[in-house]
Amino acid sequence: MLKQVWWGLCMAACAGTLSAATLLVETESFAEKGGWVVDQQFMDQMGSPFLLAHGMGVPVADAATSVTVPEAGQYRVLARTRNWVAPWSQTEAPGRFQVAVNGKPLETVLGTQGVEWAWHEAGSVALAKGAVKLTLHDLTGFDGRCDALILTTDASFAPETDLTKLEAFRRQMGAITAPQASGTYDLVVVGGGIPGICASIAAARLGLKVALIHDRPVLGGNNSSEVRVHLAGRMNLGPYPRLGDVVSEIGPAKGGNAQPASFYEDQRKLEAVKAEKNVTLFLGTRAFAVEMDGQKIKAVIARDIESGQETRCAAPLVVDCTGDGVVGALAGAEFRHGRESREETGESTAPEKADTMTMGSSVQWYSKEQKEAVAFPAIAWGVPFTDATCEKVKMGEWTWETGMKLHQVMEFERVRDYGMLVVYSNWSFLKNRSKFKAEYAKSRLEWVAYVAGKRESRRLVGDLVLKEQDLVNQVIYPDATACTTWTIDLHYPDPKNTKNFPDAEFKSIAKHKAIYPYPIPYRCFYSKNVDNLYMAGRDISVTHVALGTVRVMRTGGMMGEVVGMAASLCKKYSCSPRDIYASHLDELKALMTKGVGLGQTQPPQQYNMGGTLLKEKKAKKE
Repeated sequence: MLKQVWWGLCMAACAGTLSAATLLVETESFAEKGGWVVDQQFMDQMGSPFLLAHGMGVPVADAATSVTVPEAGQYRVLARTRNWVAPWSQTEAPGRFQVAVNGKPLETVLGTQGVEWAWHEAGSVALAKGAVKLTLHDLTGFDGRCDALILTTDASFAPETDLTKLEAFRRQMGAITAPQASGTYDLVVVGGGIPGICASIAAARLGLKVALIHDRPVLGGNNSSEVRVHLAGRMNLGPYPRLGDVVSEIGPAKGGNAQPASFYEDQRKLEAVKAEKNVTLFLGTRAFAVEMDGQKIKAVIARDIESGQETRCAAPLVVDCTGDGVVGALAGAEFRHGRESREETGESTAPEKADTMTMGSSVQWYSKEQKEAVAFPAIAWGVPFTDATCEKVKMGEWTWETGMKLHQVMEFERVRDYGMLVVYSNWSFLKNRSKFKAEYAKSRLEWVAYVAGKRESRRLVGDLVLKEQDLVNQVIYPDATACTTWTIDLHYPDPKNTKNFPDAEFKSIAKHKAIYPYPIPYRCFYSKNVDNLYMAGRDISVTHVALGTVRVMRTGGMMGEVVGMAASLCKKYSCSPRDIYASHLDELKALMTKGVGLGQTQPPQQYNMGGTLLKEKKAKKE
């Protein structure tokens, strides 16, 4: 449904009454997206999803829609946009586009100004009353972006810029629709990555009515075709070998990072969720608010990223599988961000002083060889490279990592954009100016992620915070659950890259500390101070150092299985997550022993540290 409304403004004047018409059109609701894509990753920070012209240097097809003009007149057209490279370059802007009205482009080229999101004049046009066609016309293919358009006959109308006021304006204009109750559930799971899918399936198979809310059009999170990170970690180990069976049901057969989209089997994940009659799936829906009742979450409020329709999902239990701890932060849950000091945690790997540094996010990419030479634009707005500083490669995976010194939630658009900027800059240099450009003549930039793969942000605090000493010294707690098997794998800026690009790094190194398989305590999976909040995935209760091992996706999926099982006991006994540890731990152990996977006649599967399925004899050697 198109979010198009008009607002009549009436003002008293000496000569009588003047009237003006104003229309707000949200671009993410355009009827025809063309080659533009909906980007919702930053809506909590900038206020809305928007359309992105992600053509990797080739202009994308127009996005278009029709609106109804309420009265004839001369209309100003404004667009909310920005110059996305402005934080790094003041030369020609890459994300240029125009607005066309009834097929006629307006005079101003947009996307050329502003470090921050702001309203810019696109031009003016005389319109008759009735249907009008609006078009976004991309000029470059380099990630031009447009949040919304305003058409107004009011020469003095100034749109809201403050985010709180802009939100109120959108509601007043009808662009955001008040929440509709979707029914009552036993469990609301927010985040449709591997942990969220597994939590939903496990809980549903044990009889719970589940709402699964995910803000992208496909499931899988970092293991989706949008991000393309392989599943890592081993599964089906003691003390509960059946943990991991659900992960095996949804995980793709092939591994590898930055591979063709088919490798990640989005449809397999979707079909697995849809097969569960107890799961109601809300795809393309962003959780942005919670209703609280004391220290409990009463309901989660989510918004469709295209229509603006809000939904209210009420449940006695909530699971935060967002990775960013979004629900926990909204609910006032205690959380950590950044690195703890060695003095605080006693961890040998922790820095001497606490800081805000995190592991970064990866914008992965790859090229494809063609039969003939393929051009790529020579760009003036990019990061400068030389033959000595360029990356002489034809693909980039996890090591292309940015934003370690920025806030991975509040500054994430900048983190993602810098990731794209260095890919384009390096590729343009290789193709056009490097001394070995002949080697790249027939290479075409085939895929660049615009959904960045994030490793670390908020970590919600539980009754137990897992530390490095627990992992290294094999401190086994009575509430041991799924095993983490990955090394303590922490990322840092690549020293060579730092030398070439000080304070502007885009490459990382990993430092590994081996561990034996370690069963994660159940008390890491629920909030310390929000009584009905679970978490599974990379936002569980661990230190920065301990996150290095638990953050991989097969491990996160097993966490989801455990949380789904525990939630079923919360329903059975009308109790809180904490009560499961205090009073029903043996019953949780029984569920973990049995598992909830299908086809359990197959032997437990083992995987190596690279995510590849092992043969039985190799599994015994690890």
